[in-house]
Amino acid sequence: MKKLLCGLFALVLVSLTTAHAETRKDSLLLRNDHPQEYVVVKGDTLWHISGRFLQSPWKWPEVWGVNPQVDNPHLIYPGDVIYLTWVNGKPRLGVRRDSGIYPRARVSPLVKPIPAIPLRDIISFLNDNRVLSEDILKEAPYVLGGQKERIIAGAGDRIYARGQLVAEQRRQGIYRPANEYVDPDTDEFLGYETLKIADADVSARKEDVLTLDIIKSHKEVRILDRVVPTEEVRIQSVFYPAPSPEGVEGKILSVLQGVRDAGQFHVVALNRGMREGLEAGHVFAIYRRGELIKDPVTKEMVTLPQERSGELMVFKVFEKVSYGLIMRSTDVVSIGDVIREP
Repeated sequence: MKKLLCGLFALVLVSLTTAHAETRKDSLLLRNDHPQEYVVVKGDTLWHISGRFLQSPWKWPEVWGVNPQVDNPHLIYPGDVIYLTWVNGKPRLGVRRDSGIYPRARVSPLVKPIPAIPLRDIISFLNDNRVLSEDILKEAPYVLGGQKERIIAGAGDRIYARGQLVAEQRRQGIYRPANEYVDPDTDEFLGYETLKIADADVSARKEDVLTLDIIKSHKEVRILDRVVPTEEVRIQSVFYPAPSPEGVEGKILSVLQGVRDAGQFHVVALNRGMREGLEAGHVFAIYRRGELIKDPVTKEMVTLPQERSGELMVFKVFEKVSYGLIMRSTDVVSIGDVIREP
């Protein structure tokens, strides 16, 4: 009898422990200090709002995905009330538009929906930064100079370049190589980071000498800048965060804008791209390299374990390189830090 009672007690204990583990697993999705409601204000992003409720803000598609009231979670407007509810024992976010601030027929412009991430921090990188292969950059025509032997030029000026166009089209971009990307582990050359300097139209051609009229410029065009077909870019404001492909790890190649260390909302280049299956929206966890310290007993140098220091979301992908925006950082993010599944 005593053994039977002990067995029943153990069975109940296991059941309670399992139930507690399952409950804890669900509760880990929510912050301990999460609100019951939140009123959207101008300047919010979906990531920011989700971060008020979730421990992992990038998982917001999971809590909004089956909510019939939010068939398109990107169409959230200032004044909307986001509230927490539970469906089949799982947390869900709903929206209530009882504040009167939402799109409807008016003479004045409609209120714009809030973006998924802060677009102001990536808009220039979507437009002006490209990673080009070595072949394309070597084949592209280079700027000889401007009229009256000018070595710099701007909007409204005429310049001359030499070489064969990569693509036969009137509108061309003037790009300047800014950085070489080499894989830190394999030494493979990954491409050149280039900055867009100007837009120009091809107005004439004589043998391999091109005449170009600068239509718009961001900086002064200089000798040896390259003429590359203008990239047809559709500005993407809708991102669906998703975990990075299973087993894909990489490293941070550079912090764009010429600095070495980065934090929240800085843009970084990664040594992984389309060939590894990356797409815009993929989320990586960032791990800071373990420090090297001296063992006081053995006098050996010991490498400490890597520590998680934040998350980033990929927003622009090239063949071997991609750009990511650091969405959260608990420590300084540096070149060489490791990225892996979140």
